[in-house]
Amino acid sequence: MMIRLENLRKLYGKVEALRGVSLQVGEGELFSYLGPNGSGKTTTIRILTGLAAASSGDAWLHGFHIDKESVQAKRQCGVVTQNINLDNELSVGENLHLHGKLFQMPRKERLGRIEELLEYVEIADRLNSAVKSLSGGMKRRVMIARALMHSPKILFLDEPTAGLDPAIRRRIWSLVKSIQKNGTTIFLTTHYIEEAEFLADRVAFLDKGIIVALDTPQNLMEAIGAWALDKVGDGDMQTVYFRNREDANDHITANGGSFSLRRVNLEDVFISLTGKKVRQQ
Repeated sequence: MMIRLENLRKLYGKVEALRGVSLQVGEGELFSYLGPNGSGKTTTIRILTGLAAASSGDAWLHGFHIDKESVQAKRQCGVVTQNINLDNELSVGENLHLHGKLFQMPRKERLGRIEELLEYVEIADRLNSAVKSLSGGMKRRVMIARALMHSPKILFLDEPTAGLDPAIRRRIWSLVKSIQKNGTTIFLTTHYIEEAEFLADRVAFLDKGIIVALDTPQNLMEAIGAWALDKVGDGDMQTVYFRNREDANDHITANGGSFSLRRVNLEDVFISLTGKKVRQQ
C-alpha cells in the first residue's frame, strides 16, 4: 500500500478533528477524500505530509512511518496546497530550482527535470516569467510541476482547482489523469463533487472526523439509486431516489407539483448519509 492510516486521531484542545480514521490507498490509485469544511480533510493531509502531528494512531507513506521515518516518508510525496504558495518575486524556473535544491537534486538533474515538467504541464514558454505575472491556472500548473520535481511516488492535491473557471479546471483534470497514468498515486481533496466523480477510482466521505462511506463512485451512487427527483416547495427541496426512470415518472404522475428529474451524483450520496452538502461556502 502506498498510503496506510490506522486509527488516526487529532485533537485541537477539546475539539477532536479526526476520530479514528483508517484507510488504505493502493499504488497508482486516484483516491478522493470528500467532506464539508471542518470535516478533517486538510488535517489528514497536514498529518500525512509532516505539517502536523497526530494525537494518536499511525500512518505510513510507501511503507515509511510518518513519525518514526519522517524524512524518508516526506521524500515519498509531493504536495499541491489549496493556497498559492509560490514565491511571486521569483521566476517559474527559480521556484522549481529552489524546490529541487531542497531535495538535494544535482543541478544537471534539476535542469532536465524542469524542462521536462514545464513541457508536461504545457507552460515551457514561461520558464523565465515572474510568477506574479501568471494567471491563476498557470500558477496551479507551476505548483503541480514543483510538487513533481523530485519524482514523488505520492501526490497530495488539496483543493487543486479552487477558484479556477470551469474550462481551466477541466484542463487541470486532464493533467491529473495523465499524472496518474504515469504511475503516481494521487490523494485528492475537493469541494467540487463532479471533480471527484470524474477523477477518482475510490472515494471516502468524511464527516466530523469519521469516514462514513468508502467505495467506488459508481457503487456509492448505485447504493441509493440511479435517478433523483427534486421537488422544490415552501423554500425547501425534497429529493426522492429511484432505481429506474419509469418509477420516477410514475411518481411524478401520481403526485402534483413541479419536479426536476436528473441522474444521481456523489453529492446525493453524501447528503443521504449526513444531511449536509459537500460544497459549503
